[in-house]
Amino acid sequence: MTISVSRNLDWLLDDLLQRLPDIRDAVVLSTDGLLLGKSSQMERSDAERFCAMASTLHGVARSAGTHFNAGGVCQTVVELDRAVLFITAAGANACLAVLTSETANLGMVAYEMNQTVQRVGSHLSVDPRPQSLDQVSSVQP
Repeated sequence: MTISVSRNLDWLLDDLLQRLPDIRDAVVLSTDGLLLGKSSQMERSDAERFCAMASTLHGVARSAGTHFNAGGVCQTVVELDRAVLFITAAGANACLAVLTSETANLGMVAYEMNQTVQRVGSHLSVDPRPQSLDQVSSVQP
């Protein structure tokens, strides 16, 4: 996988958390779940788990868009009892995901996430992973 993302996007996510104190955690991930950046207060293992979950949820939303001929996914939102999870497309094959408190201004969170993506859009692009030789050979007759 070729990553055109700066190796350290933590500053970007920390800035987002400072502007919106109701955001608890933030990650940037590839659409296949690879951690590209995390807010600095997160443990790496928690960030990797967050990326895996966000990738899965966003993938289900993409599948629904395809199945119902409804287009691509702009944002996935999951309301929990004590939090709200947002996953926003962020360039080619990348997403920005945040977890907010249940009292967060959801419109402001969505707006700020989109502003963040617009600010650094081209830096949040990731090339898709090449198929492994096992995958290629299993497809060929």
